[in-house]
Amino acid sequence: MAEKTDADLLCAARTNPEAFRALYERYARRIHAFFARRTHDADASLDLTAETFGRAWLTRGSFRDLAAGSAGPWLFAIARSVLVRSVEKRRLEIDARRRLGLLTRHEVVEVEPEPHWLEDLDQAIDELPAGQRAAVQLRVVDGLSYGEVGRTLGCSPVAARIRVSRGLSTLRAVLEGDL
Repeated sequence: MAEKTDADLLCAARTNPEAFRALYERYARRIHAFFARRTHDADASLDLTAETFGRAWLTRGSFRDLAAGSAGPWLFAIARSVLVRSVEKRRLEIDARRRLGLLTRHEVVEVEPEPHWLEDLDQAIDELPAGQRAAVQLRVVDGLSYGEVGRTLGCSPVAARIRVSRGLSTLRAVLEGDL
């Protein structure tokens, strides 16, 4: 029997938590490595990984297979969002503490991550053909339906789906080191 695809596992995870556990086991190390490379903080990397899979669990019912059975691009989009929100939250906390005079001279405050923390994902997205890049942005990042993506891009929902699928396939290959 062939191994289940990520999409199969996410579909099964709607009623079977063990299916989600199998997906977690496939991706946890890669998601953790994604955070570790960007934060250089073991505890933060673990927390961000947990947050990513928590969000994936909560939104598993809305997963759409856009990458030939792979959930990698979907999970890494969630991870990127978690990282961006974490950085923004930290910046806001530090700004508030600074305004209130609660920072001490000895506190080390590093709000911004390393300059290249999203370089690989951003570079991969930038290298997509314009139509695929726009379709991925609208569908995956902005959460628009295929009909809305098609209307925005001036194409049919089917053409929008194809652009998103091709873009995500390319991103998956790049992130997994196949390109």
